[in-house]
Formats: sequence, structure tokens, C-alpha cells
Amino acid sequence: MVTAGLIFVGAVLLVQFAVVPYFESRQNVRRAIAASEKVLRELSVLGAEYGALRQRSEEIRRVIERRPAGFALLSYLEKRAADAGVKSNIRSMNLLPVVTTGAYEETTVEMKLDKLTMKQLTDFLYQAELPEEMIRIRRISIVKMKESPEYLSALIQVFTYQTLSPRSR
Repeated sequence: MVTAGLIFVGAVLLVQFAVVPYFESRQNVRRAIAASEKVLRELSVLGAEYGALRQRSEEIRRVIERRPAGFALLSYLEKRAADAGVKSNIRSMNLLPVVTTGAYEETTVEMKLDKLTMKQLTDFLYQAELPEEMIRIRRISIVKMKESPEYLSALIQVFTYQTLSPRSR
């Protein structure tokens, strides 16, 4: 009886202090591996996003370096409007608040043009937007003019990136 009791107590102690911790540790290791794999997948996705953003930032830097000194979006758009023959149709041009994005600032100009024909509008849009120079149209709203239905009125937002101005730093 004593021997059986000792064997039973020994078996219980062996199970309690050797077998149970082994299986618990094994389960903890599996959970830790699964959590680490999930983190690794998330880091992989973030790494790809970071690479794309870094490439985009480098592209912006190269474009800005190619531009002439003193480049201003307002004067660029005025020149493009003159080239397209719509400078007299400009009702207003407003510089919207500058948004700082890292080492660059995003400059946006809102233009209101009236009494445009469809051809004038398309000519201006073709000349104004230069994706290779990072000058893009963000938003455009076109309506027929009430007093002259053959003409259009357009509200256009054009944006580009520039180096940080001294006031933004």
C-alpha cells in the first residue's frame, strides 16, 4: 500500500511538475510563433509601403531640382492660361493654405474661370496639368452658365510640391 501510494504521489508530482509545464510551454511557444508571424507579415506590408513612399519622395525631389529657381504655381498657371487663350476668362485665383508633407510643402491654387467653351477648357487643362512635373489637377467642377448656356464655368484646384519655404520651417 505504501509503495502504491508512493508510486501514485510520484506519478502525480511527475505529471504536475514535468508533463503539464512541458505542454503549457509548448502551447506558449506556438502562440508566440503565430504572433511573431503576424507581426512579420505586417512589417512586410509596411516595408513595401515605406519603399513606395520613399521612391515617391525621391521622385518629388528630382522634379523640384529640375524646376527653375523661383518657380511659383500661380505664375505658372497664369502663363498656361495665356498660352491656352483663357487668361481673360479667369475670375479669380486663390492660393489655398499650404500643407507641409515631410521635407516638402503641397501648394494648391484654386482657379475660377467663366465664359469658357469646351475647347478652351480642354486646351487649358491639357496645358496646365503636367504629371511628369508633379503639377496635377486635384478637383474640377464644371457647370453651364445660366445666363449663357453655350459657355461653361469651371472651378479648378491645381497642386504641386515645392521645397519648404523659410516661413514653413
